[in-house]
Amino acid sequence: MTCSDRLVLRRPDDWHVHLRDGPMLEAVLFATARVFARAVVMPNLRPPITTVEAAQRYRQRIKNALTDGLVFTPLMTAYLTDDLDPEELERGFAEGVFAAAKLYPANATTNSAAGVSDLALIAPLLERMEAIDMPLLIHGEVTDPDVDVFDREAVFIERHLIPLRQRHPGLRIVLEHITTEQAVDYVASGDQRLAATITPHHLHLNRNAMFVGGLKSDFYCLPVVKRECHRRALVKAATSGLPCFFLGTDSAPHPRAGKESACGCAGIFNAMHAMESYAAVFDQEGALDRLEAFASEFGPRFYGLPLNTDTIALVRQPQTVPNQLTLPQGLVGELDSGEAPVFFHAGESLAWSVDLAAGD
Repeated sequence: MTCSDRLVLRRPDDWHVHLRDGPMLEAVLFATARVFARAVVMPNLRPPITTVEAAQRYRQRIKNALTDGLVFTPLMTAYLTDDLDPEELERGFAEGVFAAAKLYPANATTNSAAGVSDLALIAPLLERMEAIDMPLLIHGEVTDPDVDVFDREAVFIERHLIPLRQRHPGLRIVLEHITTEQAVDYVASGDQRLAATITPHHLHLNRNAMFVGGLKSDFYCLPVVKRECHRRALVKAATSGLPCFFLGTDSAPHPRAGKESACGCAGIFNAMHAMESYAAVFDQEGALDRLEAFASEFGPRFYGLPLNTDTIALVRQPQTVPNQLTLPQGLVGELDSGEAPVFFHAGESLAWSVDLAAGD
């Protein structure tokens, strides 16, 4: 193959993923671990991960669920609450259990009811994190009922993030899964202590996708996808080569029954074909030469971690994304057809395929 048909990349990392727990964890973990060397694992379980011991137990469950031959490091996060003890947070970070802490505004997204109700209540936590240089990961949306759902990210930046960074200028912050022009502009104009993750689905979808041909619950996520001008701003940011933007899939599996219920779940399961999905966007923009930095370099440098030394290959080989999860040989699934997670790009053709064997 020519160079334009085969792209060897340093093995990437996923800086924002939901692996769930129990049978769902066992079913979806390989989708992340087969490609990504490391992943920042979200703590919004029931109950949430708020202690060092809970994070250690969850990390062990993840490792126990790995299939033979997969080499993967889960990076655990602490779920911030109004009354979390700063000492517990510092102990977890010092012991290498917590890689970061996650701020969910209360009731902003899935399993966030126990999140932060008022930023003033966690000032001691933020001061401690700033002092020990512990990254803060933010779901950046307000939850005020008077704010339109499509404006909640922009309002959060204006009302909360800008003042927060003025109060804590030394705090390392990742604004997760950004979705708007305002977020792109704010992060791009920031200093080296501010970064953002960008998902594959927010690069591909605008809000029309949820309504074409009827209500498409498969494309419902939080933050919701926005207008086309915002999608184009995200594409420009991801492919810009700016180190403040890096890969974070926000892959969030839900069973089909959950996506199509009377109160459909927010989240898109994209881990199985995430790299192929990103490659499609970078290819379309003529920016394949910038994909490795976005996927494999900018994230670890922000977190102060070494770059991976092994590789994967992307080949220009069309594939049709299946509609149903097929578990790898040796993995016993406990999910029936109604519980299996819904794929992003299901039934679509992607021009790229991951060839793990060809990456070495």
